[in-house]
Amino acid sequence: MAIISVLALTHGAATALSGDGVTVYWFAFWLLGVPVNMLPLFVSFTWGTRRRFGPTQTLLTTLAVATFFGGIGGVGACYLMRHHPQLLPPPPREPTYLGHAGFGVVFGVLMCAIWALAFIYPFALEDAKLRALEAEKLKLEAEKLRSSAELARLRTQLEPHFILNTLNAIAGLTTQAPQEARRLIGCLGDLLRDALHDADEMQTLGDEIAWLRRYAEILEARHAGSLRFRWELARGTHDVLLPRLLLQPLVENAVKHGALRRKGGGQVRIQATITKPDKGAARLVCTVEDNGPGMAATPPRSGAFGIRSVRRRIELKYTDGALRIDSSPEGTRTVLDLPCTSAREPMRVMSAGEAAR
Repeated sequence: MAIISVLALTHGAATALSGDGVTVYWFAFWLLGVPVNMLPLFVSFTWGTRRRFGPTQTLLTTLAVATFFGGIGGVGACYLMRHHPQLLPPPPREPTYLGHAGFGVVFGVLMCAIWALAFIYPFALEDAKLRALEAEKLKLEAEKLRSSAELARLRTQLEPHFILNTLNAIAGLTTQAPQEARRLIGCLGDLLRDALHDADEMQTLGDEIAWLRRYAEILEARHAGSLRFRWELARGTHDVLLPRLLLQPLVENAVKHGALRRKGGGQVRIQATITKPDKGAARLVCTVEDNGPGMAATPPRSGAFGIRSVRRRIELKYTDGALRIDSSPEGTRTVLDLPCTSAREPMRVMSAGEAAR
């Protein structure tokens, strides 16, 4: 109504400045035509909404109502000008019913357009905004479900992978050292209980390292004298969350393709620190390093799974995670750089000197 009132006053001012002498006529026409056209539009729109009309039906209904009542209003205005000029002064030219009926139809359609602009458009804009937000929400939920499904698939591929390799490691001890094999089978049972139980995708680094220590114990027993592990974990890293079994393929690759290929015995070093850049949040840096002969320059074989699975899980879980591999004839170094998320209390951020030590 405010928009229509402004239009009426603007039109009245324009006709007054033009000096055509019909200012009162136009103002009265607006004053009578607005209620005659607007009220039926509201009623028809409410009626159509309750009957769940579609956009086309609603548009045709409102246009028909605007045309009909606009014509009625024009005929009514002509009747007042011809028979009751004291109520509605006529224009200089003699008014006709047909002419005012046609003008009323045009005026009704104009009122319909203004009404839609002032009343329907804001609701339509808000509805479009809500639909866009809902579509974006559904898209994010679908992407989250897809990512969760792919993470679950990667994990189901990984678990049989390390179980098979672990059983192969124990198999070599069944005839050479049966007592040691039985002990390692107990360790494998602990590994299976921790790895295969229905738990969250995320776990603390402390739990991951405890699991890896048992895994390393099996490998050290299988390759006695040819393999040893070193663990260097900075204070505060145990409570940091990361995807379950994320480090296992890196350790396995360091053993199989690195340390065991070094003559005289090899070593695998697992290191974890927390660093904080000059500008940014704290980050967990995990390093798995071996002293083997380094990686071959040829591309990975088609069946290679470990590094590919780790890289894909990082892509699905983090927007700013990174996996870097540096290899030379002195060994291979795999660096995992992830944002810090503590499971319990706020973590202590190491200084650069502490990280270096």
